[in-house]
Amino acid sequence: MKKVKKAVIPAAGFGTRFLPATKAMAKEMLPIVDKPTIQFIVEEAIESGIEDILIVTGKSKRPIEDHFDSNIELETNLRDKGKDDLLKLVQETTGIRIHFVRQSYPLGLGHAVLQAKAFVGDEPFVVMLGDDLMKDEVPLTRQLIEGYERTYASTIAVMEVPHEETSKYGIIDPDNQLEEGLLNVRRFVEKPKPEDAPSNYAIIGRYLLTPEIFEILENQEAGAGGEIQLTDAIDTLNKTQRVFAKNFKGQRFDVGDKFGFLATSITYGLQHPEMKDKLKDYIIALGESLEQTEK
Repeated sequence: MKKVKKAVIPAAGFGTRFLPATKAMAKEMLPIVDKPTIQFIVEEAIESGIEDILIVTGKSKRPIEDHFDSNIELETNLRDKGKDDLLKLVQETTGIRIHFVRQSYPLGLGHAVLQAKAFVGDEPFVVMLGDDLMKDEVPLTRQLIEGYERTYASTIAVMEVPHEETSKYGIIDPDNQLEEGLLNVRRFVEKPKPEDAPSNYAIIGRYLLTPEIFEILENQEAGAGGEIQLTDAIDTLNKTQRVFAKNFKGQRFDVGDKFGFLATSITYGLQHPEMKDKLKDYIIALGESLEQTEK
């Protein structure tokens, strides 16, 4: 059995939900307190035992490459001024084996993943989407890898969502439970209307896939939104080899929309050693002020 050592992070989208901030800035570089969202994804990969990461980028994504490169002038300045704590923070993003490839045309998530074919080769790999930050005692990517080490099969992370929100996600049609938290799947459906959704188990942005997915993606027709959908390709894969779903029980933070991004920033801010006390006091004072206004 080949080990899972590679991860693919698609980061080629336009970030239209965050315009005008993302007109000239990659949405993956928007910070949660003081750390770009994409760095959380990279850290999860490393904590899960991933050795090589491919980031699929597009136009205006050069800041992502710069972020994970060394900045000699900045590091020298911090070192000379004895700012060792800041130097350590800056160097956290260097020394990681990160590779980049361009998706020239925005033809969907499936097409973005297809750009990783040469990088992945004939190995199983993980796809990690930057819109979802996950927190658990064991990183979600590590949980998927541990599942693969038992089943040798593709495994997709899912989580229950309100039924009326199924049209926002890829949804699974679950069969029986193979073991605790691991579900057999009859089919995968991309963004079904609530009345047509086979369940409320939504795909949440972490996929462990076998390399056979690439041949399917190469022949995949456009689906929802006129794009090549990864969910459709996974459904096709499920017809020839098992694909399981991992029911994630940890915390998921959706940073793909404005409210989710703000909520995530507040939650992480309340855990930040420098910010938590001031932010807590501010929230309490703000709440009291709103109560007075409403009276």
